[in-house]
Amino acid sequence: MQYRQDKFGKQISILGYGCMRFSKKGNSIDLEKAEREVMRAIELGVNYLDTAYIYPGSEVTLGEILERNHCREQVMIATKLPQYLIKSRAAIDKYFTEQLSRLKTDYIDYYLMHMLTDIAAWEKLKNLGIEVWMADKKKSGEIRNIGFSFHGNTEMFLKILEDYDWDFCQIQYNYMDEHSQAGRKGLEAAAAKGIPVIIMEPLRGGKLVDLLPEEAKKIIAENPRKRTPAEWAFRWLWNQPQVTCVLSGMNSSEMVEENVRVASEVQVGEFTKEDQLLIDKVKAAIGAKMKVGCTGCNYCMPCPKGVDIPTAFRCYNQMYMENKWSGRFEYAQIIALQKEMSDIRNCVECGKCEQHCPQHIAIRQKLKDAQKELQPPYLRAAVSVMRKFKFW
Repeated sequence: MQYRQDKFGKQISILGYGCMRFSKKGNSIDLEKAEREVMRAIELGVNYLDTAYIYPGSEVTLGEILERNHCREQVMIATKLPQYLIKSRAAIDKYFTEQLSRLKTDYIDYYLMHMLTDIAAWEKLKNLGIEVWMADKKKSGEIRNIGFSFHGNTEMFLKILEDYDWDFCQIQYNYMDEHSQAGRKGLEAAAAKGIPVIIMEPLRGGKLVDLLPEEAKKIIAENPRKRTPAEWAFRWLWNQPQVTCVLSGMNSSEMVEENVRVASEVQVGEFTKEDQLLIDKVKAAIGAKMKVGCTGCNYCMPCPKGVDIPTAFRCYNQMYMENKWSGRFEYAQIIALQKEMSDIRNCVECGKCEQHCPQHIAIRQKLKDAQKELQPPYLRAAVSVMRKFKFW
């Protein structure tokens, strides 16, 4: 296993264990199977274990595994405050205390504000006194590092990044999301500030393995390196020195062994021109299923009416590159959780966006098409209900 440093010189394994996808036995997590896999990963050098309050059974399972094997001090636990459920300062303490109990520990190594989508969500926490609370927890040693996980656009990521002296951050990043969400720009901005970056969704929930188009599978299979789709995706990430740790939701012994092997071999800067060409060809094969040729460059932004055009197109494309539900769900989640409504339906067809689009996309018409697909009546109703809770 190889390691990269956090902000304070602590060594983090470049492969992290994502504990959201533990195998199930019936309706509950298969503890014995999860224990074998987690303990094998720890034996092979994985020391960063990521969970969250809202992952069903995950914190409890991880706490049980570490206690049973007396290895709490060998690893670093990352878990997350469900900020979207927080309405008071007392609630912050309630959730944190419950998490310590679930994890059977008296401190958290890496504590994240979970799933920030815009600056408003962070401002809400600040108004509840989160900064003083975090300072107190760090002083007491109950929290060692403070960070945030992010789902939103690059502009919002940069605003949150600059608004606090973060110890680390977590972003969705893979070769298909290179210029969406926080993107490469966000990754490099964090690294420039000396902030470690933890990568989630390196395989887009397995979709860069299981749901690749046949043409993409053929390109990979015919390459003389004979790497799997997962290995190509991981190596693309670890090739970048700004990436500190890549999370993998490993739920089989084979996954653990294979991912550790790659993490032990890979080197920064190892990608050749031919390797990058393969990734480009795979992206093109996936992109052939895209409905809109949007590159996420953001030249169309800002929209006078607040429509997040790149995000709308990304989710619209996702419906056809992966599956319809995933694209719809992600879009509904984003517009429901953001304070400033970025809904496609805000569009007044002024055409300002089209004047700046380097791809010459008929944005107004494509937004209409996307709106029909992304927002069936039941999801519009669900978003309206969710927004009444004012999660921000």
